[in-house]
Amino acid sequence: MNKREIQRARNETRGCEYVTHFNNAGSSLMAAPVADYLYEFLQEEEMRGGYETAASRSMELENFYVRVAELINAKPKEIAFVENATRAWDMIFYSIPLRAGDQIITVRSEYGSNVIAYLHRAKQTGAELVILENNDDGEPDTNQLRKLINKKTKLISMSHIPTGGGLVNPASEIGAIANEYGVPYLLDACQSVGQMSVDVADIGCDFLSATGRKFLRGPRGTGFLYVKQDWIERLEPPLIDQFAANLLDEKTYLLRRDARKFENWERYFAGQAAFGRAIEYAMDFGLPKIQHRIFKMADKLRERLQEIPELEVTDQGRLKCGIVTFRHEALDAATIKSELARRKINVSVSSGSGSRLSFMERGIEAVVRASIHYYNSEEELEHFLSKIRQLVA
Repeated sequence: MNKREIQRARNETRGCEYVTHFNNAGSSLMAAPVADYLYEFLQEEEMRGGYETAASRSMELENFYVRVAELINAKPKEIAFVENATRAWDMIFYSIPLRAGDQIITVRSEYGSNVIAYLHRAKQTGAELVILENNDDGEPDTNQLRKLINKKTKLISMSHIPTGGGLVNPASEIGAIANEYGVPYLLDACQSVGQMSVDVADIGCDFLSATGRKFLRGPRGTGFLYVKQDWIERLEPPLIDQFAANLLDEKTYLLRRDARKFENWERYFAGQAAFGRAIEYAMDFGLPKIQHRIFKMADKLRERLQEIPELEVTDQGRLKCGIVTFRHEALDAATIKSELARRKINVSVSSGSGSRLSFMERGIEAVVRASIHYYNSEEELEHFLSKIRQLVA
């Protein structure tokens, strides 16, 4: 991204005037054109009524499906709007048929909420959860994956980017193996969509879930689900209503034949339409340029943090993204976060709740998570580093 584009992004991000926001992996600052559109939609609901507004803006609601499909190289019929990424992920995961002895394979860096769901279904069905160990780079060992897959393997599932570090998991390599062995592949792309190019055809995933509030800079309470076309009619959602299916008679219902069978009739209509606008906004800059900007800034931040005594950068992997995590020998992560907040710098703390399996293995309790976006400036990065040095001096 050139200087003019970065300045445009900052001019159109009103929050930049008030805070240094390095918590984009939690929830990004919404761009003004997206926020204004959302407010306008809600104001119309206030003045005209919710049903009436949705009817008059039906094409804007449909725009969401078109834009998500363009973003990830899918078809609009393969996209569902879901109220958050966790529920989108759940709707697919709980649709996968499992029986006693079946096998779910995930990775050591998997998101804690997903691991709970794996264990939940294992308890319900008698299926087995198998953890793929890491290689020397801290990435899932794809050689071990080939050895683990057998006729009872019913799902390979992982997070593209773990919540607790800068690691970018080798999604395409794992997708190629999953496709080779004919095993369905679910990718949690919550932290990757919006900060890097994500192409479902290149990755080879059958299902993908993501959120609006993180790197796509959309409203909270929005998410989407991708279901590959040849899987849509093979799966029955765990929950359905009269949007997902038509009631034919007292004994019969007929499910939709697109990914919207995983939706509810009632949803955040203003958020759905504004989410589509947020995707348009990102694509106007271009995901390759966004990725280059974010990754370059994050690499610079890691390099500079490593120069500070008693501070350890904890990110793993050959390819590292815009999430930068670190810990200090003397100051705990929560203290660093609160002290930075007093100085109008937003970061978050990643603890065992989100990265339990990985953190346990590595002996980590918690880390400070600073997550960069393309609208962050070099001046903000220097300001952040100066405050960190002051805190740990």
